[in-house]
Amino acid sequence: MALFLGVDGGGTGCRALLADPTGRILGQGTGGPANINTDIDLAAASIMAATTEALAQSRTGASPADLTAALGLAGGSMSSAAARLEAMLPFAHMRIVNDGITAARGALGRDDGILAAMGTGSVFAVQRGGTLRQVGGRGFLMGDEGSGAVLGRNLLARAMRAADGFHPMSPLLAQVLDEFGGIEGIIAFGNTARPGDFARLAPRILTSEDPAARAIFDAALAELDASISALQQGDRLPVVLTGGLGPYYAARLADRWPLRPALGDSVSGALAMALEIGEAP
Repeated sequence: MALFLGVDGGGTGCRALLADPTGRILGQGTGGPANINTDIDLAAASIMAATTEALAQSRTGASPADLTAALGLAGGSMSSAAARLEAMLPFAHMRIVNDGITAARGALGRDDGILAAMGTGSVFAVQRGGTLRQVGGRGFLMGDEGSGAVLGRNLLARAMRAADGFHPMSPLLAQVLDEFGGIEGIIAFGNTARPGDFARLAPRILTSEDPAARAIFDAALAELDASISALQQGDRLPVVLTGGLGPYYAARLADRWPLRPALGDSVSGALAMALEIGEAP
């Protein structure tokens, strides 16, 4: 019996779903980090751990070499890294894409629409006529507009500028400066902080009536709205907002765009893509 594997992998862990040709789930598994842009060896080990667990649950007696797999991975758009990983994995057939693609496939199904995945990072995708295209998601240093990490970074930057007199001081900015030990403390934090460290500051912006928090969030909202507008190209495609920040943006954009809930998640999108490989002539 043909078996199909979908894998969703990111910087903190990966998930796998194993199914028969009808899409019936036979097993699932989890593994460690699977960002192929930072550690291909660790990603391969994590993927195989999740796959082994899913196969054990299925009790089919199949091996990884029997599987047709689609993998949505952080860093999956890096062609050289994807090629290296493909050579390391034993699957009979496979397709490796960025996890933004599988997230969009899961969220939109086969329907036309736009995905804005807003978490620690951010990524967009648009699907028209069965063609799915990912945009954005360039990482914390070069992009990830509207993400939790960028919101947190902007909060710290605004606090320092307020201390310099370039922005009005607010209660939230004063609190941040005090907590971090002033400008020098913020700089020291930024020298070693990872995106997740900045993102932990985002809730202070999302839930605050502080004028500085409102200004930061309003600017991010305007940027997100402009990105969706560009992807619409004059249309009114349905928009799906996912990720931890998705509901906060949705509350402000509900009157602007036709919003709808996600049909599925990234690992279900990966499984759907694996099944499509099996359907190909």
